[in-house]
Amino acid sequence: MASLRIQQSLVLGMSTLAFTICFMIWMMFAVLGVPIKELLDLNDTQFGLLAATPVLTGSLVRLPLGMLTDRFGGRIVFFLLMLVCVLPIYMISLATEYWHFLVLGLFVGLAGGSFSVGIAYVAKWFEKQNQGFAMGVFGAGNAGSALTKFVAPAIIAAASWQMVPKVYSAIMFITALLFWFCTYENKGHRVRSNVSLADQLRTLKDPKVMRYCQYYSIVFGGYVALALWMTKYYVEEYGFNLQSAALLAACFSLPGGVLRAMGGWMSDKWGAQSVTWWVMWVSWVCLFLLSYPQTELTIQTINGPQSYSIGLNAWGFTVLLFIVGIAFAFGKASVFKYISNDYPDNMGAISGIVGLAGGLGGFILPIMFGALVDLTGVRSSSFMLMYGVVWVSLIWMYFSEVRKTSVMGQAAERSPAPAFLPLEGE
Repeated sequence: MASLRIQQSLVLGMSTLAFTICFMIWMMFAVLGVPIKELLDLNDTQFGLLAATPVLTGSLVRLPLGMLTDRFGGRIVFFLLMLVCVLPIYMISLATEYWHFLVLGLFVGLAGGSFSVGIAYVAKWFEKQNQGFAMGVFGAGNAGSALTKFVAPAIIAAASWQMVPKVYSAIMFITALLFWFCTYENKGHRVRSNVSLADQLRTLKDPKVMRYCQYYSIVFGGYVALALWMTKYYVEEYGFNLQSAALLAACFSLPGGVLRAMGGWMSDKWGAQSVTWWVMWVSWVCLFLLSYPQTELTIQTINGPQSYSIGLNAWGFTVLLFIVGIAFAFGKASVFKYISNDYPDNMGAISGIVGLAGGLGGFILPIMFGALVDLTGVRSSSFMLMYGVVWVSLIWMYFSEVRKTSVMGQAAERSPAPAFLPLEGE
């Protein structure tokens, strides 16, 4: 029997690998959607719906999958989930109509539910003081979003877009087998048999859960939405080809995934609230700059009209997007540190509902991005929307956490110290 340390390492390593592959497949329409958009002559709203459809089912199944993980264990649930996705992934290569892609996208989206399975599975293998880091390492599987931006364009360039789902289905099947044979199950991690479904769901009424859902709808939902949208944005806003656009878009997706482990370590060290607060502020400033559209300004001077161009070039845009990706990575980890602190015995259900909220943000936002572009003609309107949502989170966090903590600290400072300490036994 392998030692506990070896079991922990294998569970964490294989779960992270499996989640990375699931996330890569979940985000494949970020690249695959571009040639499909041209093939079917889709508008921006239709493209947004196509890219976001897998995110819908991946979000809706997170709560039930999290609860199943609490009850039956993460190993069997994760393995079966990956197997179920293999055939729908392959069938995308045979699709010819818009509705074909939408229907198959719903089934492929099940892969996105792997997060609530893996996060509960991994967290229960580690001690409380190391859970933030372990969950951060697992969450680094979000880098699958960047991986698909390297792999899918290379496959398309070498063969065709139809080859992408064929290759991805084979990768998913092999990953499922590796996961099953290289991981372990601990029945002590499951909820007690006398815990009812109602007991699992009762915690969801806690107002804190709704607040964590709001935070996660930004740091994860916004991450997913921008990861789906940025390849197309670079192609249409700056005129890059598909391969170059996908590479630049990966500058957002990659740090948004791999640095999540650092966010977990920071949350262990400085606390979830401090990390989340600064994540929101950094995101708010960067999104304000990103939201400014390309503008031509003409000023009447004594020497006649003078024109100025105001806006971000591709490199300045990429740097700001890179910073947002880092902030979102830290935020995704800090939100789940909140959950592991407050709900250690109900991780599956709570991570499921918070993950569902984040995923729904990732589903709704790309559709809204497309609708705003169709309505206004301004591509940076997507960042205007994100800026407003982050502003809501900052206000909510200030009044519910930051202000309360400040008031409590001031009250503690004003309270007089006792004149003497009682002797033992008094």
